[in-house]
Amino acid sequence: MERLVIIPTYNEKENVENIIRAVMSLPLGFHVLIIDDGSPDGTADIVKRLQAETYKDSLFLIERAGKLGLGTAYITGFKWAIEHEYDYVFEMDADFSHNPQDLLKLYDACANEGADVAVGSRYITGVNVVNWPMGRVLMSYCASIYVRMVLGVDIRDTTAGFVCYRRQVLETIELDKIRFKGYAFQIEMKFTAHQCGFTIREVPIIFINRVLGTSKMSGGIFSEALLGVIRLKLSSWFRKYPKK
Repeated sequence: MERLVIIPTYNEKENVENIIRAVMSLPLGFHVLIIDDGSPDGTADIVKRLQAETYKDSLFLIERAGKLGLGTAYITGFKWAIEHEYDYVFEMDADFSHNPQDLLKLYDACANEGADVAVGSRYITGVNVVNWPMGRVLMSYCASIYVRMVLGVDIRDTTAGFVCYRRQVLETIELDKIRFKGYAFQIEMKFTAHQCGFTIREVPIIFINRVLGTSKMSGGIFSEALLGVIRLKLSSWFRKYPKK
């Protein structure tokens, strides 16, 4: 199997079964890796039931002891994907803010259109966000402009969490040197891929705010991103990035 979708979870019992079934029903065939950070609501138990009943060979679960951060969850998943030799590795939220059907568009961009990294972009064709308060839309959009200016990368949606990576990208990026844990992690991964010389393509999507469950966004996560990009830019002046 060449395609793996990594979905980090924390208290997603309302969504996890439906998102897994939606991904598994796609025509190309995807495997799913759930990385659960000790959800007290029984999220992992739902995944185990689905493994036993329906998806023994295509659904996988890594349980962690507590909330260790989005970035560390994805790094754990990336290493697992490399070890198991998946060719295309996807990041995706559990809450249906990312439409599972768009996985096909991200895959096509990497498999058939020459991209090394495909980003499901909310801002490449305007502002395609549904059910967000205007203040959050403005904050996210302006943050992406700020990141683009500071880092000097031509990516409209730098904080996007809906991404496809070719395995070579994850093998080349020095994953143990990725430092940020919150949404700055998404910025750092894209910037590092850019610095390593990989081709990044944005694919337009419509982002729909979650209906069920609770958002994990916080002011601390946002401030990490704002301050983190300055540190990221400064450190890049003294770091030699591996090239593809």
